[in-house]
Amino acid sequence: MSLQVRLKMQTNVPVEVEGVTPDAVREMSLDDIQQLTAFHGNRKMALAEIFEVSGDPSDGQIDWHGDLSGVHWIGAKMSSGNVVVHGNAGRHVGSEMRGGKIEVKGNAGDWVGGEMKGGRIHVQGSAGHLVGAAYRGSSRGMSNGTILIRGGVGNELGHTMRRGLVVVGGDAGDLVGFNMLAGTILVLGNCGIRHGAGMRRGTIGLLGEEQPRLLPSFRFGCRYQPGVMTMLLRDVVRQGFEIPEELFATAYDVYHGDLIEGGRGEILLRP
Repeated sequence: MSLQVRLKMQTNVPVEVEGVTPDAVREMSLDDIQQLTAFHGNRKMALAEIFEVSGDPSDGQIDWHGDLSGVHWIGAKMSSGNVVVHGNAGRHVGSEMRGGKIEVKGNAGDWVGGEMKGGRIHVQGSAGHLVGAAYRGSSRGMSNGTILIRGGVGNELGHTMRRGLVVVGGDAGDLVGFNMLAGTILVLGNCGIRHGAGMRRGTIGLLGEEQPRLLPSFRFGCRYQPGVMTMLLRDVVRQGFEIPEELFATAYDVYHGDLIEGGRGEILLRP
């Protein structure tokens, strides 16, 4: 049986659970886990004062229960194991994680996978702003791993992303791939404006039915069907993510940019 953590209090004050990860608690007793520090606002509290904690941590999985939209840093900095959130989650899900898997069965807040270095995050609902992004003042965002968001996301998806894969099944806001260093971002829905601004390398696929208007610092290259896109989409499907069948046989308009930064990045648009 996995470790079961269930929210037992109703509060409008944010709760932070950074450090409660499968690899950190795997060898701990249940009593020791219950005494781990959590923050309720700026108050330090024992985990057991906020959550009911039961089960066995030795199998490397933590199941979080309840409306956790105000609970932040779930799975942050984890390096192995599985985390399952049975509902909504707050900000910083999987931030700076190095390995393992996180599944959120509801929605998630901002900074999903912020500066993550490995592992996989799958959000069944929507997410907020700055998915896979760098923190303010940092030189790079996510540098490895996979983030799958079944619904939509907010602004600055993949801000300063260095490596890895982000796939969004719904719509996205503005500035997809802003200051992107490398990596791959795919948005299957429609999106806002100013995508790829300042990008140096990498691939952004904006695959919605409505073509967004690109910045003038992107230049049209050609229209073709890249074989690597088909391979990538099939791999995403194998990870349990739904991809519209027509995308497997679509030719894409390829734009090169940002020319201000050398023009080595590319944006693929659905014709």
